[in-house]
Amino acid sequence: MEHQGQENQKQENQKQGYQEQGHKRRVRYKGTHPKKYNEKYKELQPEKYPETVAKVISKGSTPVGMHISIMVREILEFLQIQPGQKGLDATLGYGGHTQEMLKCLQSKGHLYALDVDTIEMAKTRERLLKLGYGPEILTVRQLNFAHIDQVAAEAGPFDFILADLGVSSMQIDNPERGFSFKKDGPLDLRLDSEKGIPASQRLMTISREELQGMLIENSDEPYAEEIAKAIVNEIKRGNEITTTTRLREVIETALSFIPEADRKEAVKKSCQRTFQALRIDINSEFEVLYQFLEKLPDVLAPGGRVAILTFHSGEDRIVKKSFKQLHKAGIYSEIASDVVRPSAEECGINSRARSTKMRWAVKA
Repeated sequence: MEHQGQENQKQENQKQGYQEQGHKRRVRYKGTHPKKYNEKYKELQPEKYPETVAKVISKGSTPVGMHISIMVREILEFLQIQPGQKGLDATLGYGGHTQEMLKCLQSKGHLYALDVDTIEMAKTRERLLKLGYGPEILTVRQLNFAHIDQVAAEAGPFDFILADLGVSSMQIDNPERGFSFKKDGPLDLRLDSEKGIPASQRLMTISREELQGMLIENSDEPYAEEIAKAIVNEIKRGNEITTTTRLREVIETALSFIPEADRKEAVKKSCQRTFQALRIDINSEFEVLYQFLEKLPDVLAPGGRVAILTFHSGEDRIVKKSFKQLHKAGIYSEIASDVVRPSAEECGINSRARSTKMRWAVKA
């Protein structure tokens, strides 16, 4: 008994000493798809966990917190970047396209890059700086690409310009940004979280007719009438739609008349289109694109090349119309006769590339 008591005391002393040392239990990694976004630290640290990142990519997915650049080969083949040239990445994002264009410059010339997302822009600037791309070769500015004339006034005309109109994967994956109906978070959808109003606030004042028109114009939503009616009625009943999950639930209820066999897929697609329509509206994306295209010829050097990636029919129609009109007017010497699509191989590796269309033009 005495021996047993001594053994118990010894274990207790060891336990006490263990606690006094301030030992903290290691946070257990909860798998590739944990419930909480901030627990996905393996994918959020690609430099530290390259094997995890490679595994996710091999499955055709985009690692959390990363963005896989789309159509890099096609873009570089068209832009024909030469050392010593001056270029503009109008939509910096994760910086993947920027990095590839900088490689082409071979430390000669200069690349300017713009973004409105203050959160991601700072991360990308630091990431590129660590790769050796400092202010002597790269200038990053927080500016909407509608104001390219302001950059050109300082930098002079550009030899090449790229505009990737897609939303970055980092924005989609982070539930705090409210871009995806798949994760619960505040219904925000702003590209620049410091400006404008969140989507939840926009829905509080919009009329049924205006919302229906927005869904049709911004995303070709076939159930625009039913969804607009459900959203406006929900708010009229005093139930604010402040989260991504709540908006998805309202859409699900609105489409409950669809046969059960087809309902899941229909709801998924309508959620995608509704979130897209709201995002375009909140960020005035079409208005910004019109301004960009209008100013574009004046910031390109003679023979300058521009490539634009679009991700839905509304954007593509605007770009196509502008390029055709300016080509007819003799401002562009050449334009893409048809859209350039990503290869089947790329779509297999990166599922988010499937809806991409690239159009290009050459300044006369």
